[in-house]
Amino acid sequence: MPLRIARTTVHFEGHCSVEEALDLQAFFGRVKVPKVVLTQCAGLHTALLQVLAAARPASIAPPSDPTLAQAIMPFLSGIGADR
Repeated sequence: MPLRIARTTVHFEGHCSVEEALDLQAFFGRVKVPKVVLTQCAGLHTALLQVLAAARPASIAPPSDPTLAQAIMPFLSGIGADR
């Protein structure tokens, strides 16, 4: 499963596809101060990126893959800074 949820943290692992978007949205709906860990993420569908941006989680750990981090982190910059 590309999304692994551990209490208030969601871990993205491997290639995360559009099929996980509803589960991710549900997670954000039930967790007050959500955290996101993208360190093991190898690919991220844009639907998930949109859910992340809309949810504004408390913190986001960037992907360890520098190319992926360079592609998505500017879109998510500032998220978590105001919480």
